[in-house]
Amino acid sequence: MFLKNKTLLLLIIGFVFLFLASRAHFGADQKITAKQAAGADAARAELSRQNLIATDSESITPPASPGSAPISRGELKSEYYPVAKVVDGDTIDIIINGKTERLRLIGINTPEVVDPRKPVECFGREASDNAKKLLTGAEVRISADPSQDDRDIYGRLLRYVWRADGLFYNLAAIHDGFAYEYTYKSPYQYQREFKDAQKFAQDNFLGLWAQGACRKGNQSAGRGAGNNPAAEVKAADSGCLIKGNIGSTGDKIYHLPGCPYYNQTVIDESKGEKWFCTEAEALAAGWRKAKNCP
Repeated sequence: MFLKNKTLLLLIIGFVFLFLASRAHFGADQKITAKQAAGADAARAELSRQNLIATDSESITPPASPGSAPISRGELKSEYYPVAKVVDGDTIDIIINGKTERLRLIGINTPEVVDPRKPVECFGREASDNAKKLLTGAEVRISADPSQDDRDIYGRLLRYVWRADGLFYNLAAIHDGFAYEYTYKSPYQYQREFKDAQKFAQDNFLGLWAQGACRKGNQSAGRGAGNNPAAEVKAADSGCLIKGNIGSTGDKIYHLPGCPYYNQTVIDESKGEKWFCTEAEALAAGWRKAKNCP
């Protein structure tokens, strides 16, 4: 009887030992699995962070080629607003919280097409048509610039504009030759990129920088660069390319090649306007440099 009880006791002890051993092994497996899962989660978090940084970067510039504008992806968490109207190449209306707001786009200037005080300027229609093609019916993300005022003197919001697909319109308009880089009073966030974009358009003769662009028959501007080609050729031959313009208020302002309004400014020597060879010569004659010239 004692032997049977002893045998039974040993069997019970054996089963308990096996049970405890199996539990310990299972717990170890669970710890390893948890550790691996934590590592995987950390890896996924790091990949997600890196992807967010790459996607959220403000400027993504592909290799430059004519007609292919740099784009920006913009921010992931952004609010987009419908474009209600394209006024011209540098001004649009959007709807914010049910209210129509007019935007003047920072850093760019396009030839006039809607100002009742001025004739349609050279390449104004093309610039306006390009803006309509890119922005009509679109939804856009907007961004202010801390270095600039919130609104201009006309009450328009001063903003950068990105399309929902990532196209940075301000930059694209300059890069493709539909706008000039424009600095108003103080440098702005993307000034260097915009100036580089203008140089690219100039070097590749894009848009308004194309040879003879302002001599097309469909231009009705009285201020286009091609309205007095003989004077342009004469100035080029003499090497005196600075345009000394006299405004409607009598202000004497000179424009250098590359200034936003240089191409649109036509010199009428019969009205006292002049060509200058150097800035010193222009200043000595009583002209001042255009404020929007770099």
